[in-house]
Amino acid sequence: MSDSSGVIASPLTVVARSANHGNDHKKIQELIDEHEVDCVVVGMPLSMSGKVGPAAKSAQDEIKEMQATLSVPVHSYDERLTSKTANESMMQANMKAQARRRIVDKIAAAVMLQGWLDHVDRGQK
Repeated sequence: MSDSSGVIASPLTVVARSANHGNDHKKIQELIDEHEVDCVVVGMPLSMSGKVGPAAKSAQDEIKEMQATLSVPVHSYDERLTSKTANESMMQANMKAQARRRIVDKIAAAVMLQGWLDHVDRGQK
């Protein structure tokens, strides 16, 4: 989640995936409502070469579902290397491996969102 000015990203929570995308999207909508969110940014798992593989195609399909059900715009952003970056920063902070595993997804999401915030055209947000 970003600060109110849309400049700084910080970890919020991880929505545990279920077999029912509708329920997952409902939880996301609850977070949108609770935190008065302007838009949602979804990580796009491109291959290291930048190509759209099976994981990215699946993400694109889910983004279409989210766009149809959520009350705010849904954007995608390249998430390559975000987990690596998150782990490296936690290692530099001397976090133990067990602690890193518990929060790596939150930190990686914040890294990805920060990249989006740094590159987004504020007029299109």
